[in-house]
Amino acid sequence: MSKNSVFIYSDAFQTYKFHDRHPFNQLRVKLTYDLLQTVGALHDSQIVAPRLATDEELALVHDMDYIEAVKKAGKGLLSEEIAINYGLGTEDTPIFPNMHEASALLVGGTLTAVDYVLSGKAEHALSLGGGLHHGFRGKASGFCIYNDSSVAIKYMQEKYGVRVLYVDTDAHHGDGVQWTFYDDPNVCTFSIHETGRYLFPGTGNVNERGQGKGYGYSFNIPVDAFTEDESWLAAYKDALMEIADFFRPDVILTQNGVDAHYYDPLTHLCATMRIYREIPKLAHQIAHQYCNGRWIAVGGGGYDIWRVVPRAWALLWLEMTEQSDISGPLPKEWIARWQQHSPVSLPLEWDDPDDLYPPIPRKAEITEKNAQTVMKALQPIRSNKQRLNL
Repeated sequence: MSKNSVFIYSDAFQTYKFHDRHPFNQLRVKLTYDLLQTVGALHDSQIVAPRLATDEELALVHDMDYIEAVKKAGKGLLSEEIAINYGLGTEDTPIFPNMHEASALLVGGTLTAVDYVLSGKAEHALSLGGGLHHGFRGKASGFCIYNDSSVAIKYMQEKYGVRVLYVDTDAHHGDGVQWTFYDDPNVCTFSIHETGRYLFPGTGNVNERGQGKGYGYSFNIPVDAFTEDESWLAAYKDALMEIADFFRPDVILTQNGVDAHYYDPLTHLCATMRIYREIPKLAHQIAHQYCNGRWIAVGGGGYDIWRVVPRAWALLWLEMTEQSDISGPLPKEWIARWQQHSPVSLPLEWDDPDDLYPPIPRKAEITEKNAQTVMKALQPIRSNKQRLNL
């Protein structure tokens, strides 16, 4: 019997750990899992264990010499000079024991989600351990060793022959996925992110549209720093609806970084929990409108692991399983269990207060600039529609 939604999870996701002071902390996945179980929204029958991705699957995207370098690094057998050439041993992506196995498990979690959805065992699948969108063919970058979304898309193409719409709502540009499919007309990438003017990785400009046969299948909306909910959601909704109608995908893969929130320590956006209620709603709608319900979702960025990530990612699963009307207080037992570990006071409610932050200067200017960016991003689609109407 087909399950409507599955949740890919293992405590072993915690093995992807650089060091105790590193901002990338997979404890956030366990916090989300525990929150969902505490409110009775995640049942054992919905949980599926991830598998390890094989070397052959990783090699769909990554060079074999890079994979071998990651293996050696995790065993302490890679020299510092060679490691740096592969983006390993940097401040962003330090070497840690058994890093190949930990990274391959995150990729395997996303591939497990893919197989459940595309074999018809589930309509939707969520693997919060994934979403490492900065990894390149032969180089680690931005906390990401292997790029699970890129591997998953190649895997979907080869095994299932589908056209994939990749949607990235992380505050950082989804550069690794974009460049992997920059010349592929059967993969459409859409990234809405903080402008790279002041933020890693510095790419994701509106004029990055693809190349060769893939020209016109890459879309970027770099929103201005200090963008708030209303402007962010207007850009996301307007763009994604038009892009989905233009591309008409067979399956949607969403990367759900939650670092656009005001509390996030690494970014400069001013979103609240409101956008994390709305982001999955539109993805869900598109999945059923164009993809026969086929929706694969992964995690991503999110560096306030206590106040933001558990709520935002829980809302993603709640939308996926049609339980999204939850509001009001968070469960007292969840707060009591984790407050002793948290360096900050945990939120008491699912939603943020209206006065979460002081008024932002230049709000009208930021809103207008973002609207112009959306127009530029969608100009090729709209121009083509005008020609067809003529």
